[in-house]
Amino acid sequence: MKLVRYGNPGKEKPGLIDGEGRLRDLSAVVKDIGPEQLGDAALAKLQKQKVDKLPLVRGKPRFGSPVANVGKFIAIGLNYADHAAESGLPIPAEPVVFMKATSCIQGPNDPVMLPKNSVKSDWEVELGVVIGTRARYVSQKDALNFVAGYCTINDVSEREYQIERGGTWDKGKGCDTFGPLGPWLVTRDEVPNPQKLSMWLDLNGKRMQTGNTKTMIFSIAKIVSYLSQFMTLLPGDVITTGTPPGVGLGMKPPLYLKKGDVMTLGIEGLGEQRQEVVPFKL
Repeated sequence: MKLVRYGNPGKEKPGLIDGEGRLRDLSAVVKDIGPEQLGDAALAKLQKQKVDKLPLVRGKPRFGSPVANVGKFIAIGLNYADHAAESGLPIPAEPVVFMKATSCIQGPNDPVMLPKNSVKSDWEVELGVVIGTRARYVSQKDALNFVAGYCTINDVSEREYQIERGGTWDKGKGCDTFGPLGPWLVTRDEVPNPQKLSMWLDLNGKRMQTGNTKTMIFSIAKIVSYLSQFMTLLPGDVITTGTPPGVGLGMKPPLYLKKGDVMTLGIEGLGEQRQEVVPFKL
């Protein structure tokens, strides 16, 4: 299934995308797409719905984040060897873990706002993993069974805040609007091999990133198992799993986002995003 949340910010309704790419309303079936709807039993109930009987949604409504009430937004850094190289950093021996603020989460096509006085904001197309079942000390063999599904994420990053302002990476990763998710959450049954997904990002129509999840240093199964050793993963938690090369930081000279830029990005089978860059506004 391709599950979505659509409508104005803060008033999104649950929906799904049918086999012909049309938006169907799920409001009469579930109240939202959040932690309570992401377990195997809840998803199996949704699978039994007669899709052609669900109301069609007319027009082109805004898509919000496909997951409501995200508890933790966890990120993995330097998970592609060639991205680590362009960043001038060694390949990590263990996953690099940091957090993105849940307040940065937004819809896939909402504008990205430059933070106040930002001069080094950057882009990162990434595969997102949404947890469906409580995971604590799970094995790598069983790890994917705890995943509800996958989505496209742009891990927008302010490099000065991230690298030059001391402390951890978190300050450059959680700025408002820095976490576009979606357009939809694709359940794991439709993604039999998350390690074989092509991904791309364009800036103003020019290809910047081209990659594939097969070149990850640490697989999705490894990441879920690894994180579950340090924190309990709960339904609705989101993990963003690293980016391939082609970010602005790695260019010579570096290239960063400015007002009016347009980012378009996507992952095979998981849909596309589009964000216009806008100036800071309270």
